Amino acid sequence: MKKQIIALLSAAAIILPFANPYKAKAFNFTLKDTIYSESAMLINLDSDVVIHEKNADAKQLPGPLVNIMTAVVCIEECSDLTQELTIDSSVYAPLSETEYKDDLRYADIYDGDILSYNDLLYAMMLTSSIEAAQTIAYNIGEGDVSAFVDKMNQKAAEIGLTATHFTNPTGMYDKDQYTTARDMAILTEYALETPNFDKICSTYMYDPSVPNLERHEDRESWRWYHSNLMMNSESDEYYYPGVRGVKTGNLELGGRNIISLASKDGNNYLAIAMKAPLTDSEGNITYYHLDDAKALFDWAFDNFSYQVVLAETAELGELPVSLSEGNDYVLARPKNEVSLLWYDEVDISLISRDKIKWYKSELQAPIKKGEVLGEVTLEYSGEDLATVELVAVSDIDRSVTKYNLYAAKMFPKSKWFKKAFIISGMLCGIYILICIYSYVLFKNRAKPVKPKYAVPKVGNKKKKK
Repeated sequence: MKKQIIALLSAAAIILPFANPYKAKAFNFTLKDTIYSESAMLINLDSDVVIHEKNADAKQLPGPLVNIMTAVVCIEECSDLTQELTIDSSVYAPLSETEYKDDLRYADIYDGDILSYNDLLYAMMLTSSIEAAQTIAYNIGEGDVSAFVDKMNQKAAEIGLTATHFTNPTGMYDKDQYTTARDMAILTEYALETPNFDKICSTYMYDPSVPNLERHEDRESWRWYHSNLMMNSESDEYYYPGVRGVKTGNLELGGRNIISLASKDGNNYLAIAMKAPLTDSEGNITYYHLDDAKALFDWAFDNFSYQVVLAETAELGELPVSLSEGNDYVLARPKNEVSLLWYDEVDISLISRDKIKWYKSELQAPIKKGEVLGEVTLEYSGEDLATVELVAVSDIDRSVTKYNLYAAKMFPKSKWFKKAFIISGMLCGIYILICIYSYVLFKNRAKPVKPKYAVPKVGNKKKKK
């Protein structure tokens, strides 16, 4: 029983930091461009602000986006990513029996190749290699892929993926494997804090550390390139400066998915697009997921900037002050200036400052400049944007005369007066009792004492006859 309690407490300690994992503010400003993907999110990573979302909580087939969780579990479970493995094709060969052949992605990894865990992570994250993903899961799971999948779901619960369920590490179609754009955002931000993940997913081209020249004679041809065409500088149509990673993933039944990062002028964004159509209305192959990611990034970089939405000098209200020398009120201003990432086309005057909470309804002098009086919450379209404390604008001195009159007036109502009255009453009662006792004692001593004489008893004896 004791061991069970300790286990429960340990589990709680692990899960607690992620109990409420994603508190990003959500503005959801209207995007002018059409987003073809069924679900989408755009997040400013610097301020943790969601500036646009579309069906972010709709369940979708993740496809190879699953590889992000596969990588996280591998990195956290494997103490040495340079450890080399001998590839056994029987581990992943059965996957080719799927009816959705177009969903399969290979990295030309052959039976007998020797690769490190690190090599396999690059192959999986850059190309969605099923050989790499399945091999990682098989070995970390000690020969049991389902055990590895259990670790994936445990990690999902730990970091707060409430609408996600994994059934395989490759991302191959399974109706019971699902997620949402919001959960993918949580997972990606977590993964980016995991050692080496950012480096791996942001690499465009990778050479395996073990060349395996017996099976791959032309080393230059055995290189893995990231499937995100926005990273390819030779792609005139889709190349986007400042883009890196993270993962793409296509499924015949789930459309095209992408999760990508972009940086420009010190601003960093995460874009997620899921279930973009595979073809246009005429049946032509399209890459709407890339169009959507580009549109989201362009919109963010061209239309958002940090603006002062509440100046430190703004006077937001006043509170009455009693016993003051001079003004009988004090003005309140924000303790700090508030700057927010804001859409340039929305006037900041639309941000409400009416949600004010005063800590006290009335104050007494003295009041010091900068003393905290309450707080104001800024709102836009029903969403809380920021909360800042309100402080006194100036000193308010106490009037000695007013204070003395107040003290005299309030003393009979004070608890000290009541205590003093009770104590005085008790002392008076004790004094009276002492006086009575002393009087009685004095009177008793003043009374004359009647002398008592010892008289011998004379018996009434009858005379003898």
